[in-house]
Amino acid sequence: MSDVSGPALLELSGISKAFGGVQALRDVDFTLRAGEIHGLVGENGAGKSTLMKIIAGAHADYAGEMRIDGEPAHFRSSRDALSAGIGMVHQELSVAPDLSVAENVFLGMQPMTRLGAIAWREMYHAAARQLHNLGLDIDPRARLGAFPIGIQQLVELSRVLFSGARIIILDEPTSALSPPEIARLFEVLRKLKEGGRSIIFISHFLEDILKISDEITIFRNGRKIVTAPVTPATDKAWIIERMIGSGREDLEESYLGEIRLDSRPDAPVVLEAEGLSLAPAYRDVSLKVRAGEVLGIYGFMGCGQLELARTLFGKMHADRGTLRLQDRPVRLANTAAAKRAGIAFVPESRRSMLFAEEPVYKNVSISILERLSRLLLKPEAERRLAGEQVKALGIRPPSVEARLGALSGGNQQKVALAKWLTYTPRVLVLSEPTRGMDVGAKEDVVKIVRGLRDQSIGILVVSTEPETVLSLADRVLVMKKGGIAREFAGEAISKDRLLAAA
Repeated sequence: MSDVSGPALLELSGISKAFGGVQALRDVDFTLRAGEIHGLVGENGAGKSTLMKIIAGAHADYAGEMRIDGEPAHFRSSRDALSAGIGMVHQELSVAPDLSVAENVFLGMQPMTRLGAIAWREMYHAAARQLHNLGLDIDPRARLGAFPIGIQQLVELSRVLFSGARIIILDEPTSALSPPEIARLFEVLRKLKEGGRSIIFISHFLEDILKISDEITIFRNGRKIVTAPVTPATDKAWIIERMIGSGREDLEESYLGEIRLDSRPDAPVVLEAEGLSLAPAYRDVSLKVRAGEVLGIYGFMGCGQLELARTLFGKMHADRGTLRLQDRPVRLANTAAAKRAGIAFVPESRRSMLFAEEPVYKNVSISILERLSRLLLKPEAERRLAGEQVKALGIRPPSVEARLGALSGGNQQKVALAKWLTYTPRVLVLSEPTRGMDVGAKEDVVKIVRGLRDQSIGILVVSTEPETVLSLADRVLVMKKGGIAREFAGEAISKDRLLAAA
C-alpha cells in the first residue's frame, strides 16, 4: 500500500480496561492518521474489539487518554462518538430486520420534511443511491429481513460509510460477504481514504488485512505487540508469528506446542455429508463423522461453519447436497426431525436455548418432556433426571432448583449439554462450546466431551478458537470463505498451522 504520512487524527495513550477481574487491555498506545486504512489483527480475546468500543463510545470506563486532532476526548456513549465524527460497524449486526432497507440505512437520522414528518421519497432515493455505490441494486422499500445476511451486512455498512464520519471502524466487515462484494467494499474504502477519511479495519482474514491496509497493528493478550507498514516483508507468516508469540519468552497464555491427532479411520461412519451447499454461506462441503471420534471444524468468523452446523441440525436447509445417517439417506426438514434421528445440537449462543429465569431442572428436562409424560408433567421425574446430569457433569452449585441465570457461563454451558444428554444421541454437534469461559470451565467441558466420545458418540465441534479445536479434535477440517481448505488427520498439528490454513 502507499505510504501514509498525514497528521495524527486519533491518538490513544496508556489505555487499560478491565472487566471484573479480567484485564482486557494493558497500557495500549495507538495512532490513526488522516487518510489511512489501519488493519487490526489478533486472536479472539486479544483486545481489538474492546479498544475499538472505547473509541466508539461503547465503553466509557477506562484508564488512559484519547485525543482527536490533538484535543482530549472521552466519550460517554456511541452518540457522543458519532457527534465527533466516529462511526463503528460491529461484528454482531444491529439491523432492524422488520424495517425497510431504507429505514435501516438512515436509522436514527431519517430526512424530515418542513412539517416534521419523514421524507419517505427522499429517503428511498438517497438509500438507493448509497447502496448503488456499494454495488447493491435492491428495492429500498423491501423488508431488510427478507435478504441474506451478506446483504444485511452491506446495508449496515452503508449506514456508517455514508454518515459523514471521519473515522470509520469496521469489525469483521467481510465475514458474510462474497468475493465480489468484498472487492466492491474495498473499492469504496479506497475512495473514502482518497477523500481524507480514516478507516480501522479489524479482521481475522489476513489476506484481506494485507490487501486493504496501509499499516497493521497486532494485539496479543490485551497488549499491542507491534505496529508496522504493510510491505512485502509483512506477509501472513510474519503476522501469525507475532499474533501467537512464536519464538518469544513472554508467551503468557499462548498455546504453541504440537499435538498429535488420533483419527479413527476404521470406525463406522455415523453421519456423512456430501456436496452440501447453502449460498452464500458455504459450498460443496463433504465430511464424515465417525463413532467415537471428535471431528473439529475450524475457521475464522464468517467462513460458513456456523451455518453448516445449523444445517446438520435442520435449523437451516442446504440448497443442494445429501446427508446420510448411519449409511441411510436422511432429510432433516426441521430440528424435530433431526432430534428424532438422534442428532443433538448445542448452539454458540446459550441464551437461544436456555431460560435464565427458570430453575436448572426445567432447562435440562425441556427437550424430553414428551418422554416423561404425554399428558401431565412430572416434576419429580424432571428433578431426578436433572439431578443425575448435575452430578455427572459437575454443575455448580449442585442444585436442580438453582435459577439458571445465577450460574456462571461455564456452568450454564454444562446445563446446555445436559439438556441433550438425558438420552444418548448418535451425533452431537457443538458450536463454539467453550466461548466466553475461563480456563477451568473450558477444561471441564473438554473432559465432558471426551467422555461422550468414549461412549461411541460421533461428535462435531465447530469453533473459531484454535485452542478449543486442538484440545478436543481427533481430526480437523479447516474452512475458509465457505469451503473446506484443508484436512489434518493422523499427524502433528499446532495453532500456527491452523491459522496458516485458515
